[in-house]
Amino acid sequence: MRAGDDGKPAVRLTAWVDGWVQGVGFRYWVRLRAGDLGLAGSATNLADGRVEVVAEGSEHQCLRLLAELESGAGPGRVTRVTRRWDTPTGDMSGFVAR
Repeated sequence: MRAGDDGKPAVRLTAWVDGWVQGVGFRYWVRLRAGDLGLAGSATNLADGRVEVVAEGSEHQCLRLLAELESGAGPGRVTRVTRRWDTPTGDMSGFVAR
């Protein structure tokens, strides 16, 4: 497992964001924020109206992104965030909005 920026093992965060978040603006905001935090991953619209955010990197930075998602800091209107923590796959580079 590769290390995060803080020297600790990296983690993988998968967050499903409910609310009025589908669209380019929200995914773009997630991509910029995750990039600023040094995370790799993606933000993707799902058919059920949610956005799936997958991020890999230091646990501290993933927690910062999660806090911003849960607080509704980005565009749109977040009503709920469900999350799962995993071991990173290590095959991601950069952050993309799909």
